[in-house]
Amino acid sequence: MYSTQLPQARGRVLSSSETDKSQSGSDDLESSLLQIYHHHHQNSLKLRDQAEKSKKDAIKKAGRVSDLLVDAVNGGVQESFINEKRIELEIRALAATIARFMKQTDQWLAATHAINTAVKVNS
Repeated sequence: MYSTQLPQARGRVLSSSETDKSQSGSDDLESSLLQIYHHHHQNSLKLRDQAEKSKKDAIKKAGRVSDLLVDAVNGGVQESFINEKRIELEIRALAATIARFMKQTDQWLAATHAINTAVKVNS
């Protein structure tokens, strides 16, 4: 059916001195690749450690912000509570003053009524 032709390989057979050079070049390449790999691995570890430290720092700072917000809200709530107690005390004081004025007004009304009655009787 289909016949696929492969291209012919072009190349030459290396001499033993060329093979040695190729082998030493291969060793240099391998050591270079290993060095690059180790360098990359070290950088990856440093980056991972730095990311972990940054994450922990962010969590710590978020907790601090949360605490500050809670303190701010609690401070407002505490101030409102104190104001509420102060208002309640003022209400009680005003209620006592009103009761005292009502009693005094009743006494004045009774006194003026007695005076009116005495004036009517004597006239």
